[in-house]
Amino acid sequence: MLLELEGIQKRFGGVVALRRGDLRAEAGEVHLLLGENGAGKSTLMKIVAGMVQPDGGVIRWRGQPVSFRAPAEAAAHGIAMVHQESLLAPHLTVAENIFLGREDRLPFGWVNRRRMMERAARLIEEHHFPLQADWRVERLSPAGKQLVEICRAIYHGSSLLIFDEPTSSLSEAETQEVFRIVRTLRERHMGVIYITHRLEELRAVGDRVTILRDGETVHSGPLAGLSTEEIIRHMVGRELEAIYHRECLPPGEELLRVEGLSRRGVLHDIRFTLRAREIVGLAGLVGAGRTELCRALFGLDPVDGGRVFVAGKEVHIRNPRQAVAAGLALIPEDRQRNGLAVLLPIGHNLTHARLKAVSPHGIIDHAAERRTATEFIERLRIRAESWRQLAGKLSGGNQQKVVVGKWLFSQARVFLFDEPTRGIDVAAKAEVFHIMDELARSGAAILMVSSELPELLQVADRILVMRQGRLVVELPRGATQEEVMRHAMLEREAGVRELGS
Repeated sequence: MLLELEGIQKRFGGVVALRRGDLRAEAGEVHLLLGENGAGKSTLMKIVAGMVQPDGGVIRWRGQPVSFRAPAEAAAHGIAMVHQESLLAPHLTVAENIFLGREDRLPFGWVNRRRMMERAARLIEEHHFPLQADWRVERLSPAGKQLVEICRAIYHGSSLLIFDEPTSSLSEAETQEVFRIVRTLRERHMGVIYITHRLEELRAVGDRVTILRDGETVHSGPLAGLSTEEIIRHMVGRELEAIYHRECLPPGEELLRVEGLSRRGVLHDIRFTLRAREIVGLAGLVGAGRTELCRALFGLDPVDGGRVFVAGKEVHIRNPRQAVAAGLALIPEDRQRNGLAVLLPIGHNLTHARLKAVSPHGIIDHAAERRTATEFIERLRIRAESWRQLAGKLSGGNQQKVVVGKWLFSQARVFLFDEPTRGIDVAAKAEVFHIMDELARSGAAILMVSSELPELLQVADRILVMRQGRLVVELPRGATQEEVMRHAMLEREAGVRELGS
């Protein structure tokens, strides 16, 4: 037994990330760690790697209680983590990254580069990695960068290696290479903890499995004999909470049509329509391409091909200004960084997407700005001291209302909501859903991205499911969490209807 976790707890402010995390990992096995977005998987492993400090619970390493206050302490015990996003120094070579912080030295402190290159080359050859010691890391593929991190972990004597979504941005060939490496590490009697959302990967590498749901371990045991349906049931088994109930409206005219939208390596032949009075949900796992689709539609990211029609007219959107002119609005996932000017007053935030309406002669009419801001503060029930209050001083829910109000004032008709309820409380969520319902009733079309399946299932008229940059299925209202998760996680399954086919 290498690692034992009992009752690990972690809270970030008012958000409980882990209520009770339990896990036991042995040498010579690949231990799968599964769960929905936000279940607590990465937080639990960051605690093991010394990146985050727990609020409670016990960590035992080789039978002895331990507490890691920094990644260096975890590494000294033999624990390493290969992150989803590379933490390497891109301007250095493969060898320099492997030995970073533990360089071979010559007299007077000079780095012995020749010896480092030779030792790195032997390590790479021993494990049959497709690398060269003198390659610069910045030129490597995502898979190549992961191999460098693995080399570093092996060189430093790690006996437990944690992989956090290692194949989320890899090609099929690169994914198979990662599988080969994981199996090799197991044969060398290392312990591996492997976090993934992709159910088709489980049988290729896994021995045992631990499943988290809402910050708690709900299942742990051998993978053999555990069906895919049982895994999904453990992951999404909570009762649906009636946050908000919405009545379906008959759809109106087509307001948005997307045909063959593509961006190399990110989006693949995206096709769908939005109609007036509709709220269409967009589901998928982290890395599926949901946010990237919204960004592409709004002109934030370039596309390689495809056509977009707004109210029956083809539009060519290459930047947000053109998107706004076409009648599109984006309520981004990170509202503080991308949706608001947090150091400016509420009034400025509500009016700057259509500034000409309050500055007819090129100079802002502050009386008009005040009237507009006051109207939207009352209409959206924004809790603020006055229209002059800085947007950054509002609560999360009220900040979200300001972002929505900005686009209402811009007279947008197609709204792209990216994780609209992230980081806000239940009462604020209900108000955001009420606003979305009012938008739909007024004739707008809404695309709603959400990782909260219970909310999506309650609010959306139909659900589009994305996986690896593709829209793989459209599900009607009344679909279950299990159906959505199955389509989002499985590469191919009988009965999945490909959009556009």
